[in-house]
Amino acid sequence: METEYHAEEENEELFEHHRLHADKGQKPLRVDKFLGNLLPNTSRNKIQQAAAAGNIHVNGRPVKSNYKVKADDVVQVVLAYPPREIELIPENIPLQVVHEDHEVIVINKEAGMVVHPGYGHYSGTLVNALLHHFQNLPEASHETRPGLVHRLDKDTSGILVIAATDFAMAHLAKQFFDRSTDRTYWALVWGDVKEERGTITGNIARSLKNRKVFEVAEERGKHAVTHYRVLERFGYTTLVECKLETGRTHQIRVHMKHLGHPLFNDKDYGGDAILKGTTFTKYKQFVANCFSTCPRQALHAKTLAFEHPTQKTRLSFDSALPEDMAGLIEKWRGYAQHKLE
Repeated sequence: METEYHAEEENEELFEHHRLHADKGQKPLRVDKFLGNLLPNTSRNKIQQAAAAGNIHVNGRPVKSNYKVKADDVVQVVLAYPPREIELIPENIPLQVVHEDHEVIVINKEAGMVVHPGYGHYSGTLVNALLHHFQNLPEASHETRPGLVHRLDKDTSGILVIAATDFAMAHLAKQFFDRSTDRTYWALVWGDVKEERGTITGNIARSLKNRKVFEVAEERGKHAVTHYRVLERFGYTTLVECKLETGRTHQIRVHMKHLGHPLFNDKDYGGDAILKGTTFTKYKQFVANCFSTCPRQALHAKTLAFEHPTQKTRLSFDSALPEDMAGLIEKWRGYAQHKLE
């Protein structure tokens, strides 16, 4: 039996991809039992939901859970992340719910909120809040990421979709895996971006010098593509819209730094220093005031579009800029206008 396992642990999407090659002695066996035998941490119900969502392929074609795996078949499946050993506690934390139905929940996440529990963050997360506000999220009693199929960095604000059922989780995970969702972000970056629009392509891998951050690496990491366009220019900074083709951890932050334009006030990637401008004291005071206005990287998940798991309609959501980032942009807009007068 040949087995390949790809857990997408270094991207913002929360799914895993298994590729299993049945050996020549494989006797006919239902695909849900076949996968259940080889993936002991995955429930049969979860596997069946994946099949119903079209997430199980044999020899490149989608199959139902009753398909009989035969010798030399290649089975591929996309699932949500496996169980983790962290206790989840519901917490009464306010949430800004943009949309809710039986299958999906759309949240406008505040900056500063960690999405799911992990090392150093065992409470106060979006997941803790979700467990209080919503019942029976898929795998809520076992996983640290119930309902999650993608995520946002702690200090990134904006739109996030949550799966309310096992079927929705499987269906949405497949959409993120197939890159059929549409996501745009607004970012304020240092410098005057040269081109009006462009595409950044570069593998993203953990930094060899600092494991907490990532970098563009030719020979390492995962393929990543970011499309961008300029929305407004302020001289020493630029407001850009970024559209994700892939979803890697810190993708926009890493790609914009690679382009020579780190995000404004991005402490991890050097954006919390004055990178462009003058040496005048008044300018330094102005930038310091801007840092105080938006004390985090200036990045907001502006829009998200996906296919509803059961209604099969395209849902699109747009979120207003939060107060800190809107105030920051207004300050730079005023500075640029004053400078031109």
